[in-house]
Amino acid sequence: MRLTQIFAAAAIALVSTFAVADDAAEKTIRKSLESLQLETPVESISASPMAGLYEVKLKGSRVLYASADGQYIVQGYLFQLKDGKPVNLTEKAERLGVSKLINGIPVAETVVYPAIGETKTHITVFTDTTCPYCHKLHAEVPELNKMGVEVRYVAFPRQGLGSPGDKQLQAVWCSADKKAAMDKMVDGKDIKAAACANPVSKQFNLGQSIGVNGTPAIVLADGQVIPGYQPAPQIAKLALGAK
Repeated sequence: MRLTQIFAAAAIALVSTFAVADDAAEKTIRKSLESLQLETPVESISASPMAGLYEVKLKGSRVLYASADGQYIVQGYLFQLKDGKPVNLTEKAERLGVSKLINGIPVAETVVYPAIGETKTHITVFTDTTCPYCHKLHAEVPELNKMGVEVRYVAFPRQGLGSPGDKQLQAVWCSADKKAAMDKMVDGKDIKAAACANPVSKQFNLGQSIGVNGTPAIVLADGQVIPGYQPAPQIAKLALGAK
């Protein structure tokens, strides 16, 4: 059952009707979630900043909330009013989850375009060599590098595994010089590379787990995901401001 079908309203009542002590809340919530047959596994359950509400982190980055007795599951944003200003706690938690996953990708498994001079920050870009807007962004990578932004490419064949984009990306990742191969492929030149063990499918699945559904998808160091093409100056401003 898909998550979007499950949560048609902000909260739904489950069959459990008994109150439980805090130390048993996780077990009770997990039992309630099992009845929903979620497609995405539960990664962790912990107390949220709001008393009586528990934060449920799904594998990837999605966050739900649950009552301690498992009667209510809520999908939506939790805000905290701090000094009169709203702070989106859900977004912060989800970005943290994304940043851990993305920054945990071994750099050797990416195609890196290093910053020129001091490296001030980095971005991770889910790309497809058959994507026109990826080509447009790629043309601006040197500008990003000059502004101190390191660009790390990861693979995301937008038409799925087994597509022409998938085959091109595998050829790039199986090349001795991935950076040169990426440049040639974006320029429309064919490259030859022997088949090898590569991370293309793993990176594609990772992208899907954090909600990527098109390319380019730009992930800042703090886990913020920017869908679609953005001009280099705008990306740099956001990337350098990410904490």
